[in-house]
Amino acid sequence: MSSWRHLPDADAVRETAVAEILQSADQAITARGRFRIVLAGGTTPRAIYRELAARASGLSRWALYYGDERCLPTDHPERNSRMVEDSGLAARAGAHHPIPAELGAEPAAASYAGMIAPRLPFDLVLLGIGEDGHTASLFPGLPWPDEDALVVPVHGAPKPPPERVSLAPRALRACARMLVIATGDSKAAALARWRAGETLPIQRVSEGLSHCLVLTDLPPMAFSSTGTNATAPAPKPARPPDSSSG
Repeated sequence: MSSWRHLPDADAVRETAVAEILQSADQAITARGRFRIVLAGGTTPRAIYRELAARASGLSRWALYYGDERCLPTDHPERNSRMVEDSGLAARAGAHHPIPAELGAEPAAASYAGMIAPRLPFDLVLLGIGEDGHTASLFPGLPWPDEDALVVPVHGAPKPPPERVSLAPRALRACARMLVIATGDSKAAALARWRAGETLPIQRVSEGLSHCLVLTDLPPMAFSSTGTNATAPAPKPARPPDSSSG
């Protein structure tokens, strides 16, 4: 069962996410000498990565992985890896493992699956949620990955570009901690559907995980609280929607 934390605004979500990631990193490095994190795309994560690059200690022990990637050239501004590079986090981390989506969906998925297989489980998986309930590049209405798959090619995604590569649920769920960030009023409907138990990609990926924490700037009264643990409401002013899923 996921735990939910309701925060006053997007800045509070960012600050809390940074604190949770730094805590997970310290614990992993103390226990195993390294920290393996799966990164998400979107606007909110961009600010998180900038702050991590500026604040985190021991970044030489960090290994960066990706939950999904768009099949675009490596220098394209819409690549998730380009966003992380621009934040300064990739340059400071000890290891940076972008998905080679420029190769095409199938070869990139096969290559990345072979690379991550011996590195599972991850220490932390960071995810966002789209307005349709998608997470990473797992979209409603598209074929669901086989249970044994680690990384899958994605064709016909409903948001551009249609060709993508995504970690499959098996890989995303193989983690010590899952952190989901959801900011902006445009996410309220998807969160309500998730909390009501509707079968959405984000629900299927996080189902039954007690180590999944959801951080949102929406108060509980914005959607049903069925089936989750919720903290007290945190009122906030309305503001433009934000994107936190690739």
